[in-house]
Amino acid sequence: MIRHYYRKLAAGFALFTLELIFVMAIFLACVLVFLYVSAEVATAAGPLKFDESAFALAADVQSTGFTQFIEFITFFASRHFMTAAGLMLIAYFLFVRRHKWYSLKVPVVALGSISLNLVLKFFFDRQRPDMPLVDASGLSFPSGHSMVAASFYSLLIYLVWHHVQSKPLRHFLVALLVIFILLIGFSRIYLRVHFATDVVAGFAAGILWVIVGIGALRRLERYTRKEVAPVVEED
Repeated sequence: MIRHYYRKLAAGFALFTLELIFVMAIFLACVLVFLYVSAEVATAAGPLKFDESAFALAADVQSTGFTQFIEFITFFASRHFMTAAGLMLIAYFLFVRRHKWYSLKVPVVALGSISLNLVLKFFFDRQRPDMPLVDASGLSFPSGHSMVAASFYSLLIYLVWHHVQSKPLRHFLVALLVIFILLIGFSRIYLRVHFATDVVAGFAAGILWVIVGIGALRRLERYTRKEVAPVVEED
């Protein structure tokens, strides 16, 4: 019995360590990617080859039907959809699952991602590409749709990974969400409202924000349960 307990404890610790290493590796990779891309954009004297190649690839697959599909995909990172989806997720955790800390994660991730994106756009002050297929306003770097999609749908990946019990279903949903994030990023290039470097930087910044936001909230949650809750209960 004791041996089984320690074996289970060791397995749990090993899993936690692997998960921590994986998250830290993603965090470091996103930092390096964002720094590299932002440096390339800030110092470029003209169009970047990576951006031009991405536009050429998008032009090769362009068609009326595919454009309609892309416009449908890009809607799922729009302000209107994200507002509705965020409110529904908050309501779910408040009234159905009754998990107030998860209901806090949604606005922290969403509002924080939007605010950070506006700050970065102002700092880099990059204009959008010429000849967009749809109307778009504002600055270009990093892509707001890509950044918000990466942060919001990465939050969903986090929730799925920790709460879906079936391993095949969990892996399927995670893969589906990753593909969806990538499609939203591609949609911004296809519609010529963002450069590919905008999208890559948006992905990196969005994932960074999710990791930082969830990490901070988890620490705050542990502190509240350990330090604040006992004092409140005594009163």
